[in-house]
Amino acid sequence: MLKLYYSPGACALASHIALEEAGAEYEIQAVNLRVGEQKTPEYLAINPAGSTPALMTDRGPLTQNLVIMGYVAQTYPDARLAATDDSFEFGRMQAFNGYLASSVHPAMGALLFAGLEGEAKETALKTTLGKLDLLETRLLQGPWAMGESYTVADGYLCVFTRWARQAHVLEPSRFPRLNDHLDRVQARPAVQRVFAAEGIEAA
Repeated sequence: MLKLYYSPGACALASHIALEEAGAEYEIQAVNLRVGEQKTPEYLAINPAGSTPALMTDRGPLTQNLVIMGYVAQTYPDARLAATDDSFEFGRMQAFNGYLASSVHPAMGALLFAGLEGEAKETALKTTLGKLDLLETRLLQGPWAMGESYTVADGYLCVFTRWARQAHVLEPSRFPRLNDHLDRVQARPAVQRVFAAEGIEAA
């Protein structure tokens, strides 16, 4: 059985949502980042990078949300969480997820979790808002991330828009489409089950 190592409410939420949407049989194991469980020898044997998520499969561990979500979509094609029969469309979704991973996540991480103050925090806020603007105006196809069909990209986008709303930076007048998308994702039964399992709430 698959086993997902995650930290509640952190970016691993995306992989957790993907597994639940897929109808996969899986277990979850919380990793307490605050007390350093990700740095224990036992966890480093699973993910040498010492971060979550990590998904243990019958062939060994996979790490990184982008990889795990792609694996889930390809392993459970009947769930239709990606265009697994169209390499271009699959690649287009992975490009969206790559932007979230390499651009949005670092920007929001600096703003929300780096303890910045003063001018440094203002710069981080400006950077984050710029990333969200690009999602709002260009990248979010609507009603779902990639267009008419829900994909694993939607659960991933939800991670960051949820953080943004909690931090009061997802201003509805500036980001109406991102706010609508977040509401749509959070209303899905699978997502609500994941929130309950992780002990977190919708934003």
